Amino acid sequence: MSASTIRKAKKLVENGGVEKIDDDLYQIKSSSDPNKSYFVTSDTCECPGFKNFYKFHHGKGLKANCSHLEAIRIFKEEK
Repeated sequence: MSASTIRKAKKLVENGGVEKIDDDLYQIKSSSDPNKSYFVTSDTCECPGFKNFYKFHHGKGLKANCSHLEAIRIFKEEK
């Protein structure tokens, strides 16, 4: 995972961009557009970065990730 993804995730958590909706459902603000937010579970996200992850990292054996999924991990650690 890139350092910029982790930086974005930390910023989302620090700025209150993570809202828990249900046991495994969160609404997380976009890091690039303040008018957007995404519904995220512990392993999926609606954002374009997550949706296009495999297109950009094809065949590298990586599990799809994005700053929103990382933000949930950080959010849970802090709670």
